[in-house]
Amino acid sequence: MTRLPQVLAALAVLTLTGCVTDTGPVPLPLNVYAAASLGPAFDEIATLLEDANSFVDVHVTYDGSSTLATQIAAGAPADVFASADQQNLQPLADAGLTGAATVFAGNTLRIAVAPGNPLQIETLEDLARSGVITVLCAAQVPCGAASAALLANAGVTLTPASEEQNVTAVVTKIASGEADAGLVYATDVAANPGRIDGLTPAGADAVIGRYPIAVVEGSAHIEEAQAFVDLVLSPAGQSVLAAHGFLAP
Repeated sequence: MTRLPQVLAALAVLTLTGCVTDTGPVPLPLNVYAAASLGPAFDEIATLLEDANSFVDVHVTYDGSSTLATQIAAGAPADVFASADQQNLQPLADAGLTGAATVFAGNTLRIAVAPGNPLQIETLEDLARSGVITVLCAAQVPCGAASAALLANAGVTLTPASEEQNVTAVVTKIASGEADAGLVYATDVAANPGRIDGLTPAGADAVIGRYPIAVVEGSAHIEEAQAFVDLVLSPAGQSVLAAHGFLAP
Protein backbone atom coordinates (compact mmCIF):
# COMPACT_ATOMS: atom_id res chain seq x y z
CA MET A 1 0.00 0.00 0.00
CA THR A 2 1.28 3.51 -0.84
CA ARG A 3 2.79 5.28 2.19
CA LEU A 4 1.71 8.86 2.86
CA PRO A 5 4.50 11.32 3.57
CA GLN A 6 4.94 12.41 7.17
CA VAL A 7 4.08 15.99 6.27
CA LEU A 8 0.57 14.88 5.32
CA ALA A 9 0.09 13.06 8.59
CA ALA A 10 1.02 16.23 10.43
CA LEU A 11 -1.34 18.32 8.35
CA ALA A 12 -4.08 15.79 8.96
CA VAL A 13 -3.76 16.29 12.71
CA LEU A 14 -3.85 20.07 12.35
CA THR A 15 -6.91 19.93 10.13
CA LEU A 16 -8.65 17.45 12.41
CA THR A 17 -8.22 19.78 15.37
CA GLY A 18 -9.71 22.68 13.45
CA CYS A 19 -12.74 20.76 12.21
CA VAL A 20 -14.33 19.60 15.46
CA THR A 21 -17.23 21.71 16.78
CA ASP A 22 -19.69 21.33 19.64
CA THR A 23 -21.93 19.35 17.31
CA GLY A 24 -19.15 17.08 16.06
CA PRO A 25 -16.75 16.98 13.12
CA VAL A 26 -17.52 19.18 10.11
CA PRO A 27 -16.36 17.89 6.70
CA LEU A 28 -14.18 20.35 4.81
CA PRO A 29 -14.95 20.46 1.08
CA LEU A 30 -11.82 20.74 -1.06
CA ASN A 31 -12.46 21.67 -4.69
CA VAL A 32 -9.76 20.57 -7.09
CA TYR A 33 -10.00 21.66 -10.73
CA ALA A 34 -7.94 19.33 -12.92
CA ALA A 35 -7.27 18.63 -16.59
CA ALA A 36 -9.45 15.84 -17.95
CA SER A 37 -6.49 13.54 -18.59
CA LEU A 38 -5.73 13.44 -14.86
CA GLY A 39 -8.99 11.68 -13.98
CA PRO A 40 -8.03 8.20 -12.75
CA ALA A 41 -4.77 9.35 -11.14
CA PHE A 42 -6.29 12.28 -9.28
CA ASP A 43 -9.25 10.18 -8.14
CA GLU A 44 -6.73 7.88 -6.47
CA ILE A 45 -4.71 10.74 -5.00
CA ALA A 46 -7.90 12.34 -3.64
CA THR A 47 -8.72 9.07 -1.89
CA LEU A 48 -5.24 9.01 -0.33
CA LEU A 49 -5.77 12.49 1.11
CA GLU A 50 -9.21 11.58 2.43
CA ASP A 51 -7.78 8.44 4.02
CA ALA A 52 -5.17 10.59 5.78
CA ASN A 53 -7.87 12.97 7.03
CA SER A 54 -11.43 11.75 7.23
CA PHE A 55 -12.69 15.32 7.65
CA VAL A 56 -11.57 16.39 4.18
CA ASP A 57 -14.03 15.76 1.35
CA VAL A 58 -12.19 16.13 -1.96
CA HIS A 59 -14.27 16.93 -5.04
CA VAL A 60 -12.41 16.98 -8.36
CA THR A 61 -13.85 18.77 -11.40
CA TYR A 62 -12.36 17.52 -14.68
CA ASP A 63 -12.45 19.42 -17.98
CA GLY A 64 -10.22 21.03 -20.55
CA SER A 65 -7.58 23.22 -18.91
CA SER A 66 -8.70 26.30 -20.84
CA THR A 67 -12.31 25.82 -19.67
CA LEU A 68 -11.22 25.41 -16.05
CA ALA A 69 -8.93 28.45 -16.22
CA THR A 70 -11.80 30.55 -17.54
CA GLN A 71 -14.05 29.36 -14.70
CA ILE A 72 -11.43 30.14 -12.05
CA ALA A 73 -10.85 33.61 -13.52
CA ALA A 74 -14.61 34.17 -13.28
CA GLY A 75 -14.62 33.29 -9.58
CA ALA A 76 -15.35 29.56 -9.51
CA PRO A 77 -14.77 28.14 -5.99
CA ALA A 78 -11.61 26.20 -6.78
CA ASP A 79 -8.98 25.50 -4.11
CA VAL A 80 -6.41 23.83 -6.39
CA PHE A 81 -5.81 24.04 -10.15
CA ALA A 82 -3.88 21.35 -12.04
CA SER A 83 -3.49 22.20 -15.71
CA ALA A 84 -2.17 20.12 -18.61
CA ASP A 85 0.03 23.05 -19.64
CA GLN A 86 1.59 26.19 -18.25
CA GLN A 87 -0.10 28.35 -20.88
CA ASN A 88 -3.50 28.05 -19.19
CA LEU A 89 -2.25 28.41 -15.61
CA GLN A 90 0.32 31.19 -16.00
CA PRO A 91 -2.18 34.00 -16.73
CA LEU A 92 -3.96 33.14 -13.47
CA ALA A 93 -0.68 33.27 -11.56
CA ASP A 94 0.23 36.58 -13.24
CA ALA A 95 -3.13 38.01 -12.16
CA GLY A 96 -2.59 36.88 -8.58
CA LEU A 97 -5.36 34.29 -8.78
CA THR A 98 -3.08 31.37 -7.93
CA GLY A 99 0.13 30.88 -6.04
CA ALA A 100 3.34 29.79 -7.71
CA ALA A 101 2.92 26.73 -9.92
CA THR A 102 5.03 23.58 -9.80
CA VAL A 103 5.30 21.10 -12.67
CA PHE A 104 4.37 17.65 -11.36
CA ALA A 105 4.06 15.36 -14.42
CA GLY A 106 4.55 14.98 -18.14
CA ASN A 107 2.60 13.27 -20.91
CA THR A 108 2.97 12.36 -24.58
CA LEU A 109 0.51 11.82 -27.41
CA ARG A 110 -0.76 8.62 -28.97
CA ILE A 111 -2.83 7.88 -32.04
CA ALA A 112 -6.08 6.45 -30.69
CA VAL A 113 -8.09 4.02 -32.79
CA ALA A 114 -10.95 1.57 -32.34
CA PRO A 115 -10.02 -1.74 -30.68
CA GLY A 116 -8.26 -3.98 -33.16
CA ASN A 117 -7.48 -1.01 -35.43
CA PRO A 118 -9.93 -2.05 -38.17
CA LEU A 119 -8.78 0.66 -40.61
CA GLN A 120 -5.11 -0.25 -40.14
CA ILE A 121 -4.10 3.24 -39.15
CA GLU A 122 -0.38 3.27 -38.40
CA THR A 123 1.02 6.77 -38.92
CA LEU A 124 0.09 10.43 -38.54
CA GLU A 125 -0.28 10.56 -42.32
CA ASP A 126 -3.03 7.94 -42.06
CA LEU A 127 -5.10 10.38 -39.99
CA ALA A 128 -5.45 12.54 -43.09
CA ARG A 129 -6.31 9.59 -45.35
CA SER A 130 -9.52 9.82 -47.36
CA GLY A 131 -12.39 8.11 -45.56
CA VAL A 132 -10.78 8.28 -42.11
CA ILE A 133 -12.84 10.29 -39.62
CA THR A 134 -10.33 12.00 -37.35
CA VAL A 135 -11.17 14.08 -34.26
CA LEU A 136 -8.78 16.29 -32.32
CA CYS A 137 -8.83 18.52 -29.26
CA ALA A 138 -9.51 22.20 -29.95
CA ALA A 139 -6.46 24.40 -30.41
CA GLN A 140 -6.87 26.23 -27.08
CA VAL A 141 -6.87 22.94 -25.15
CA PRO A 142 -3.42 21.56 -24.21
CA CYS A 143 -3.95 18.29 -26.08
CA GLY A 144 -5.01 20.35 -29.12
CA ALA A 145 -1.92 22.54 -29.02
CA ALA A 146 0.27 19.45 -28.60
CA SER A 147 -1.54 17.70 -31.48
CA ALA A 148 -0.98 20.72 -33.73
CA ALA A 149 2.74 20.73 -32.87
CA LEU A 150 3.07 16.99 -33.48
CA LEU A 151 1.30 17.17 -36.85
CA ALA A 152 3.29 20.25 -37.91
CA ASN A 153 6.55 18.55 -37.01
CA ALA A 154 5.55 15.62 -39.22
CA GLY A 155 4.42 17.87 -42.07
CA VAL A 156 0.87 16.51 -41.88
CA THR A 157 -2.11 18.75 -42.62
CA LEU A 158 -5.64 17.60 -41.90
CA THR A 159 -9.09 18.97 -41.20
CA PRO A 160 -10.61 17.15 -38.24
CA ALA A 161 -14.26 16.13 -38.27
CA SER A 162 -14.61 17.92 -34.93
CA GLU A 163 -12.50 19.78 -32.38
CA GLU A 164 -13.32 18.80 -28.82
CA GLN A 165 -13.03 20.86 -25.63
CA ASN A 166 -11.22 18.12 -23.71
CA VAL A 167 -9.37 14.91 -24.44
CA THR A 168 -12.06 12.77 -22.81
CA ALA A 169 -14.47 13.82 -25.56
CA VAL A 170 -11.99 12.63 -28.20
CA VAL A 171 -11.77 9.25 -26.48
CA THR A 172 -15.56 9.03 -26.26
CA LYS A 173 -16.09 9.72 -29.97
CA ILE A 174 -13.61 7.02 -30.97
CA ALA A 175 -14.92 4.51 -28.44
CA SER A 176 -18.51 5.08 -29.56
CA GLY A 177 -17.70 4.69 -33.25
CA GLU A 178 -18.45 8.33 -34.11
CA ALA A 179 -14.83 8.73 -35.20
CA ASP A 180 -12.16 6.39 -36.50
CA ALA A 181 -9.09 7.96 -34.92
CA GLY A 182 -7.69 10.89 -33.00
CA LEU A 183 -4.79 12.11 -30.91
CA VAL A 184 -4.99 11.61 -27.15
CA TYR A 185 -2.52 11.31 -24.30
CA ALA A 186 -0.72 8.08 -23.51
CA THR A 187 -2.49 8.08 -20.15
CA ASP A 188 -5.90 8.15 -21.87
CA VAL A 189 -5.03 4.97 -23.75
CA ALA A 190 -3.91 3.33 -20.50
CA ALA A 191 -7.15 4.42 -18.78
CA ASN A 192 -9.43 3.01 -21.47
CA PRO A 193 -8.50 -0.61 -22.17
CA GLY A 194 -10.98 -2.30 -24.45
CA ARG A 195 -12.46 1.04 -25.52
CA ILE A 196 -9.57 2.32 -27.63
CA ASP A 197 -6.17 1.12 -28.79
CA GLY A 198 -3.13 3.35 -28.99
CA LEU A 199 -0.16 3.63 -31.30
CA THR A 200 2.97 5.70 -30.68
CA PRO A 201 3.47 8.11 -33.60
CA ALA A 202 6.88 9.16 -34.84
CA GLY A 203 8.03 12.30 -33.06
CA ALA A 204 5.87 11.80 -29.96
CA ASP A 205 8.86 12.12 -27.63
CA ALA A 206 9.58 15.60 -29.00
CA VAL A 207 6.17 16.93 -27.88
CA ILE A 208 5.85 16.47 -24.14
CA GLY A 209 3.04 18.10 -22.18
CA ARG A 210 4.11 19.50 -18.79
CA TYR A 211 1.48 19.63 -16.03
CA PRO A 212 1.68 22.42 -13.39
CA ILE A 213 -0.31 22.62 -10.16
CA ALA A 214 -1.01 25.55 -7.81
CA VAL A 215 -3.16 26.57 -4.88
CA VAL A 216 -5.88 29.05 -5.86
CA GLU A 217 -5.58 32.35 -4.00
CA GLY A 218 -8.53 33.12 -1.76
CA SER A 219 -9.19 29.46 -1.03
CA ALA A 220 -11.12 29.02 2.21
CA HIS A 221 -9.06 25.89 2.91
CA ILE A 222 -5.46 26.88 2.24
CA GLU A 223 -3.89 24.19 4.46
CA GLU A 224 -5.94 21.41 2.89
CA ALA A 225 -5.27 22.74 -0.62
CA GLN A 226 -1.54 22.82 0.08
CA ALA A 227 -1.77 19.30 1.52
CA PHE A 228 -3.25 18.09 -1.76
CA VAL A 229 -0.49 19.80 -3.75
CA ASP A 230 2.14 18.36 -1.40
CA LEU A 231 0.69 14.89 -1.89
CA VAL A 232 0.78 15.21 -5.68
CA LEU A 233 4.45 16.24 -5.48
CA SER A 234 5.39 13.61 -2.88
CA PRO A 235 6.82 10.15 -3.64
CA ALA A 236 3.37 8.71 -2.90
CA GLY A 237 1.65 10.99 -5.42
CA GLN A 238 4.38 10.54 -8.01
CA SER A 239 4.05 6.77 -7.66
CA VAL A 240 0.33 7.00 -8.41
CA LEU A 241 0.94 9.21 -11.44
CA ALA A 242 3.64 6.88 -12.78
CA ALA A 243 1.31 3.90 -12.37
CA HIS A 244 -1.19 5.67 -14.60
CA GLY A 245 1.40 6.32 -17.31
CA PHE A 246 2.50 9.86 -16.56
CA LEU A 247 6.11 10.87 -17.03
CA ALA A 248 8.21 12.29 -14.21
CA PRO A 249 8.24 16.11 -14.11
